Amino acid sequence: MTERTNDEIRAEVRAHYGKVAEAPLAVGCAPGCCAPTKGTSTALGYSDAELAAVPDGADLGLGCGNPQAIAGLQPGETVLDLGSGAGFDCFLAARAVGETGTVIGVDMTPAMLSKARDNARKGHVSNVEFRLGEIEQLPVQGGVVDVVMSNCVVNLSPDKESVYREAFRVLKPGGRVAISDVVALGPIPEALRKTEMALSACIAGAITTAEIASMLTRVGFTDVVVEPVGRSRDFIASWMPGSRAEDYVVSASIRATKPAATKSCCGPSCCA
Repeated sequence: MTERTNDEIRAEVRAHYGKVAEAPLAVGCAPGCCAPTKGTSTALGYSDAELAAVPDGADLGLGCGNPQAIAGLQPGETVLDLGSGAGFDCFLAARAVGETGTVIGVDMTPAMLSKARDNARKGHVSNVEFRLGEIEQLPVQGGVVDVVMSNCVVNLSPDKESVYREAFRVLKPGGRVAISDVVALGPIPEALRKTEMALSACIAGAITTAEIASMLTRVGFTDVVVEPVGRSRDFIASWMPGSRAEDYVVSASIRATKPAATKSCCGPSCCA
């Protein structure tokens, strides 16, 4: 099997999630997934109150955790969601940052953007906007974002270091990353990695916690934490039943901080 180019990988992912967006019922991330239920999302760490607060049709059951739980969002902040899908995490973030805050969702799948914008209209959510773009080349100005979030998306990118470099660029000094993603526990068997759907099912593209931490550090982040979530084994087993994917990948919480700007000193009152 010939290795796919980065553009071919993106095209495969875009096509799969376009079908998910246009399906009459949400079908999840892989053949073994079914329409999300309240139990699906609570297993990922969402509360009943959070689930009741989003527009119908926003929760497609595509996540692998709850980045809100580690983001510490505050009123007035600007939040960027990488791979925002139908807007589920964006709408929750919009509640947290309030009317004085802003949430930007970026997704490369036009059908997902249409669904998210429709959900925003239905839910009367005015402090969220959705932009078409790739997460390796974000359509966002540098230094304007307080928090970069993402839920089970970075693993899909064929150029993860560029994703983290872009996150660093758009963050304000002192800004932070709060990501839920799938990581590899070790080498993923070639037969599983090359199985049709393994990429879109968030398995084939997973890398180790050490690799993620190294990437984040290289692009400039500090306070890097990549923490596997043990309880994710059960829901990962449902993604590709019979593949034993749960033996090779796990959900993780990823946190990091862009260093605060250092103040320059040019006057007699400055200290060493």
